[in-house]
Amino acid sequence: MDVKSRHHLRSDAVAEIETALAANLGVDVDADTVENVELTDGEWNIVLVDGEPLVLYVESGNGREPFLTVRGANEFPPDDHVVTVDPGAIQFVSNGADVMRPGIVAADTSIDEGDLVVVTEKTHGKALAVGQALVDGSEMLGNEGRVVESIHHVGDELYEFDI
Repeated sequence: MDVKSRHHLRSDAVAEIETALAANLGVDVDADTVENVELTDGEWNIVLVDGEPLVLYVESGNGREPFLTVRGANEFPPDDHVVTVDPGAIQFVSNGADVMRPGIVAADTSIDEGDLVVVTEKTHGKALAVGQALVDGSEMLGNEGRVVESIHHVGDELYEFDI
């Protein structure tokens, strides 16, 4: 992933990101500098927060919206839109697999189908992935079926991205 351009965001764009993250995840992102990064391959739309890729824009059922990256979710642990998996699911989710019902131990009931979610592990609460809910949060616990489509995970190209 090569950087094509990098520029500071205007205060209204920063406020839009802060408002969206507070509303969707219950996090307060406080930063000295916020920059948009355009990549040559165009796969990700990344926002640097104090020089770190902590926010990305994702196309979802709600349109194009800012959301935390895995690194961002570990820096600013979310209160809302969280799906927690058991230790047996960590290896699969960390390798980019979609989240299956049997691995889920808890899910925020305010999640609606199509919402972006942060997938965390039970023991330490660390973020493993960002994905899109395929069902409502109240329907995520169970014995079978895919419930979160993985978008970005620990160890992928975005997670390893460094400027």
